[in-house]
Amino acid sequence: MTQWWALLIILNLAMYLAASQHHRTTLYPSAYRIKRGTYLLINPTFLRSAEDVDLLFEILLAGMQIRDGEHHMLIPDEELASLRSVEKLEVICEDVLPKSLSDIRRLTVELGQRRRPLSWQDFERTVLTLVYTTQTLAGASSQQQKEAWSDAAVQLFRALQKDLKSS
Repeated sequence: MTQWWALLIILNLAMYLAASQHHRTTLYPSAYRIKRGTYLLINPTFLRSAEDVDLLFEILLAGMQIRDGEHHMLIPDEELASLRSVEKLEVICEDVLPKSLSDIRRLTVELGQRRRPLSWQDFERTVLTLVYTTQTLAGASSQQQKEAWSDAAVQLFRALQKDLKSS
């Protein structure tokens, strides 16, 4: 009889640990593996104030491009690009955001399964991932690519919309 109790306790503990690990899975694991090697850039975030939000909006309006390749981020406005605070945005765009369609699909599945609101860091990264996805969609050449990237963009938008409604 005590073996059954021990087995039930172990099974219950294993389920609890699995559930707690599920809630702690990070949406953007690369945010904790920054290649640049500086501690200050571990889990980087750009938006820390209303001024940062305004700056991001201005950067996006200036035509910022997030790319997959040698130069991951391009800001056509040299004055904006030279701002010191843009360095963290570059790190996020280069090292944190998922760039492959399979990674973005994984992200959308995880976003769809979330029951809690996103942290502000994850919300920021999801918005930037949506920007990257729509820019990639605009440059897609085949109809199949356009449909795949369009679906990913819609899923990211829905996740952001769901998060805004739950906050």
